[in-house]
Amino acid sequence: MPATAPDDTEELLRSPLHAEHVALGATLGPFGGWLMPISYAGGGVVAEHIAVRTAVGLFDVSHLGKAELTGADAVDFANVMFTADLGRVGPGRAQYTLCCSESGGVVDDLIAYVGGSDEVFLVPNAANAEAVVDRLRQSAPAGVQVTDRHRDFGVLAVQGPAAADVLAAVGLPTELPYMGWADAAYAGAPVRVCRTGYTGERGYELLPAWEATPALWRALLEQVRLRGGLPVGLGARDTLRTEMGYPLHGQDLGPEITPVQARAGWAVGWAKAAFVGREALLEERAAGPRRLLRGVLLTDRGVVRPGMRVLTGSGDPVGVTTSGTFSPTLGRGIGLALLDTAAGLQDGDEVGIEVRGRTLRAVVQNPPFVPSHVR
Repeated sequence: MPATAPDDTEELLRSPLHAEHVALGATLGPFGGWLMPISYAGGGVVAEHIAVRTAVGLFDVSHLGKAELTGADAVDFANVMFTADLGRVGPGRAQYTLCCSESGGVVDDLIAYVGGSDEVFLVPNAANAEAVVDRLRQSAPAGVQVTDRHRDFGVLAVQGPAAADVLAAVGLPTELPYMGWADAAYAGAPVRVCRTGYTGERGYELLPAWEATPALWRALLEQVRLRGGLPVGLGARDTLRTEMGYPLHGQDLGPEITPVQARAGWAVGWAKAAFVGREALLEERAAGPRRLLRGVLLTDRGVVRPGMRVLTGSGDPVGVTTSGTFSPTLGRGIGLALLDTAAGLQDGDEVGIEVRGRTLRAVVQNPPFVPSHVR
């Protein structure tokens, strides 16, 4: 079956695996300026989601940005530019962190791989990679070089209970601590292996060289299929991350949604002497945010989508949904919503969500909606 995609895709960037996706009959769509697989023929979002939860799935996320900081003060510089305390992360470890503006808004969320005091490799979101690189270049001190590596590496994710077996079958390391990474090789080509992911399952993210990505994809896919798994598109990636309550930049985090509001304060090194946005975030934390990101679980039949009003039991507006989907694991609608703190809502409280002219019943429930197995 041929791949399907919108007609207006001429200006979109292609993954190094574009030909592979076409051959697999993928439904393609725009994402962050790239043409990426949403789902695959013979699978579909629900089947791909279930494969990750029960067996293993293989994702192409090569659209993600890649950048590198090098120089004697690279880690110290990154520690000022990003929220997490990278000074506490040793070589061979990765850290989720945030790039904030002076006002505390989130420019992007990203993963930082620490390679020593003089090297930090960054994986930002596709749509924000250029903005992150520009901010770094504008602020970099003498001796720190900022290099955009977006088209130098592919990014593959192997996620699910059988993920370690898949990697071991192709000779890649698996005995890594959570958020640990190691440099290895496949077929003589270097590949960085990190025990991270965006699904809530035990998994790995791999960074091969751009031109070596197709060969590694094919080898991994063979092993994934032997274990009852599937190639997985960005559609199931979204349902999987929503079940975990993982935020998506531009919806649950953003220039107007701070880490304090998004309940992402755990990604902020509050004790650090300096980082961009520190004063604004400390002030907001001390005063208490006017809204907080919470989970909502439908008790009526329906599906939550972003931008739907959330109401109290008496019908008063109390917030708006930022993410939403149908949970294949629970068989129910779930979502994330920014809720006014003045309402004092707690887990288990009933709310209404306006869905296509109807008010559906839901309860407030902090995620994850299903158990996490990342460790």
